[in-house]
Amino acid sequence: MKKSVTSYCFDRKLKSGELDLRQCVLCAAETGFDAIEFTDFTPPEGYSEREYAAVLREEADKNHIEISAFSVGAELLRPDGTVSRDAVERVKSKVDVAAALGCRVMRHDVARGFAPRGNGMKGFVSVKDRLADACREITLYAAEKGVRTCVENHGFFCQDSDRVESLVNAVENDNFGVLLDVGNFLCVDEDPVCAAGRLAPYAFNVHIKDFIVKDRPDVPPDDAFFMSRGGKYLLGTVPGHGSVPVAACVRALKRAGYDGYLTLEFEGREELFYALESGLKYIENVIKQQ
Repeated sequence: MKKSVTSYCFDRKLKSGELDLRQCVLCAAETGFDAIEFTDFTPPEGYSEREYAAVLREEADKNHIEISAFSVGAELLRPDGTVSRDAVERVKSKVDVAAALGCRVMRHDVARGFAPRGNGMKGFVSVKDRLADACREITLYAAEKGVRTCVENHGFFCQDSDRVESLVNAVENDNFGVLLDVGNFLCVDEDPVCAAGRLAPYAFNVHIKDFIVKDRPDVPPDDAFFMSRGGKYLLGTVPGHGSVPVAACVRALKRAGYDGYLTLEFEGREELFYALESGLKYIENVIKQQ
């Protein structure tokens, strides 16, 4: 298995202007990662997305680091539960960016779910087949570009392992799989090891994320915590510092034959460069134990 880091880890420094994406590539390489994953980006003035993707690819080559994946947000459903053609075409355009980056995996969201609208469409099952049709169209297009597409257990609506598995099987195309985030199962109160075991056969990419968990406190410890579906409070932290049984999840992946990237995703309050170095060391130790 190889060690990667997502550019999302650098989000605060990117937004503040302390770093740009080219500097993130250099930082990832100097820290010791084998690869970097990019999240959706706005290119600098004077560049199209694909042009800037080519710049980032050149920067990665120069620093002898791979680009493991490209991750983009998406909302494929309209408020009435029908598929948005504009959203599908937008995601297909992001496939072209992934191809320009030279990566072979692209993750996209599918839907955030429904607010109460009285239209009878509030559950995942009611729209799964429509989402599957949209995902199939996207992945067929991506296959022509040499890119595999995947959905992440992310965003509550399509986060439970059984929902993700059912969507992948409904798409019924080997070019479509899962970005398995070992930490995100806690957001829907699932056991991470059991959930990872269920989704491991479909994994195209893996995020290593960790949370500190407060089991049903009377009040949130502070506003940096967020609530799981079942009422627990979670706080992002450095991998290895929290409650996620990362090594056991990785063992489940290895049993299923996964041998790809383990990508550090850090969204905690600790100092970034400490988190990157500590998280990398932890991932290296996890790999050694397999």
